[in-house]
Amino acid sequence: MEALALERKAEQNRELRERLMELKKERNAIILAHYYQRDEIQEVADFRGDSFLLAQKAAQTDAEVIVFCGVHFMGESAKILAPNKTVLIPDERAGCPMADMVNVDGLRKLKAQHPNAKVVTYINSSAEIKAETDICCTSANAVRVIQSVDSDEIIWVPDKNLGHYVQQHTDKKLIIWEGYCNTHDMLTVKDVYEMKAKYPDAPFVVHPECRPEVVELGDFVGSTTAILEYCKKSDVKQFIVGTEDGTGFQLRLDSPDKTFHFATKFLVCPNMKVNNLKKLVKCLETMKPQIYVPPAIADKARISLERMLQVK
Repeated sequence: MEALALERKAEQNRELRERLMELKKERNAIILAHYYQRDEIQEVADFRGDSFLLAQKAAQTDAEVIVFCGVHFMGESAKILAPNKTVLIPDERAGCPMADMVNVDGLRKLKAQHPNAKVVTYINSSAEIKAETDICCTSANAVRVIQSVDSDEIIWVPDKNLGHYVQQHTDKKLIIWEGYCNTHDMLTVKDVYEMKAKYPDAPFVVHPECRPEVVELGDFVGSTTAILEYCKKSDVKQFIVGTEDGTGFQLRLDSPDKTFHFATKFLVCPNMKVNNLKKLVKCLETMKPQIYVPPAIADKARISLERMLQVK
């Protein structure tokens, strides 16, 4: 029975992929997928990437329709950077708890308390927060962005763990908001020690959204893309991975001869995984749900995103 179910599932996926190819041509659509998406989504994407790469692709594409397979703030960023495009998301319930941990009123109060500070906002945030921001950043370019800002005092929103990591790499004073990524924050020192005991020769690669005490244990610390590049170029044949398990798709694709042990089975973002192939096809059939950002907010938020894209 299990073999029959798997065969039927494979057949359904083949049919869905064929329908998807038809719809892409019909709609002149491009599919962008974050590295944390399900394998079945990453397999059919035109571009896979982290938030920074996908923001760049959204700004540059000639396609009329962008299907953003990620969470809601990512679709918003695509719409802000490509206002004349139709931006779809397979499931509008794909939110980000960290993005929801910061609110406009609280940020405005903090800005009033620190009038000389510049606001640097992690891209994992809503359009409304980006509109209150001087410049955005991703985990890939956070330190470079901080160094580019003409101020010695920075209001950092919303990820305290990434903020703590960045603070170690700059002399500027960071006023850090108390948000965090639910998934990365689950990884504990105990988890890492247990994995190191099982795989003593495997380096531990970790995302800076993890807790500071976990990041300190890392043999390599970096953004999703940086972790992928490090593992791809390394001569080592096995790794302990401290980031969301969707990255396993690209890790295995890049290095089929290597083994990747995720540091805990809980490194799964339920919001990223809410999208699937069936929903992806349906959203192109119905052209819903579409991402909408009010023009007044989009115009302000676009400035902070474009400044980020200009940082080298």
